Amino acid sequence: MDRIRGLLRLCALAFIFFAGLASISLPGALGWSKEGHIITCRIAQNLLGPEAAHAVENLLPHNLNGDLSALCIWPDQIRHWYRYRWTSPLHFIDTPDKACTFDYSRDCVKDACVDGAIQNFTSQLLHYRDGTADRRYNLTEALLFLSHFMGDIHQPMHVGFTSDEGGNTVELRWFRHKSNLHHVWDREIILTALKDFYDNDMVLLQEAIEGNFTDGIWFDDVASWKDCDDLLSCPDKYATESINMACKWGYKGVKEGVTLADDYFDSRMPIVMKRIAQGGVRLAMFLNRIFGDPEEGFASPT
Repeated sequence: MDRIRGLLRLCALAFIFFAGLASISLPGALGWSKEGHIITCRIAQNLLGPEAAHAVENLLPHNLNGDLSALCIWPDQIRHWYRYRWTSPLHFIDTPDKACTFDYSRDCVKDACVDGAIQNFTSQLLHYRDGTADRRYNLTEALLFLSHFMGDIHQPMHVGFTSDEGGNTVELRWFRHKSNLHHVWDREIILTALKDFYDNDMVLLQEAIEGNFTDGIWFDDVASWKDCDDLLSCPDKYATESINMACKWGYKGVKEGVTLADDYFDSRMPIVMKRIAQGGVRLAMFLNRIFGDPEEGFASPT
């Protein structure tokens, strides 16, 4: 009976996912674009130890063959569905205008922000080792939300100013087409990089990002990225990093109606790629520690 219930739960989740694929794109802040979330999850999965890899495969619908990236955009696709409407405010953090600081007690009231969500779903996943004895949580959904929100908290404009909704209401032009500041960071920079440098091939972009932290310009920084004494407090650091970058690189020099082009793209693209890398490395660190793999042996992607 337990096995049947588990299969029914996975089938239901698979149905929700594939139905979500058929839905139109949703408005508002969606975190990294689908490309950004997929690359974040692929980077993380390549860094998983055997126990974490087995747990991830066990929690995902069987038809996905353990591919976490296939469901990393699911939380964006269902955030406005009635059943999941409660998750909508969990994708971001609103901070006081121009304060350029993050304070959990001030900015994450009742834990309803992306930082609080990461803590919550991390806590749920820590029950995985309890096996079938603990039925309080849907651990498959917890895995998907944690994986997605780890990407969101590393998108600098997801920890942005309250009045402009993290840049969503700052209308501007990205080269020749209309956009807004939030969307520039969500997707425009990534798509422009893919087009200009990687022949629209996500695999090539992923390999370039991984190369930068395995033996490239970020190699010496990776140890500090993974520095985390307590999984439930470390998201505070990630949120603080994002609001600092939003102020220094996102909002700086941007006004309503401005046209952003080469200068903005060239200087901001490395920031975006580094944040995707950090999100992937840190997601892997979380999953390895949650599911019992030591951090040692984590150094390079497969």
